[in-house]
Amino acid sequence: MIAVIELVLAAILCSLGAAKVAAVPAMRAAAAHAHLGVSAYRLIGVAELAAVAGLLIGWWWRFAGIFAAIGILVLMAGATTVHLRNRDSAARLLPAFGTAMLTVAYLALLVRATS
Repeated sequence: MIAVIELVLAAILCSLGAAKVAAVPAMRAAAAHAHLGVSAYRLIGVAELAAVAGLLIGWWWRFAGIFAAIGILVLMAGATTVHLRNRDSAARLLPAFGTAMLTVAYLALLVRATS
């Protein structure tokens, strides 16, 4: 179960992180909506890609997965905060919230397996 959640999180964050780093038009629009510059949004993408690396390293070294999950939760807390400040609809908030909940499940399973 841990591996499945890990792969789902990695796929989500890899696709979004790469799109942010590449500054594709949809991500430029999302950055503007969030009142962030493209450079700042690219840095968020780099952090998301670093989280993917941590998740994958977590297959061999569980603590990397734990640290990656904590980083993902920080990223999703930031995303949720931005959506709430912008008074976005629940539909816009759901991906960040859903990713955070998936990360909490992953973290709980990982900590349980580590102890």
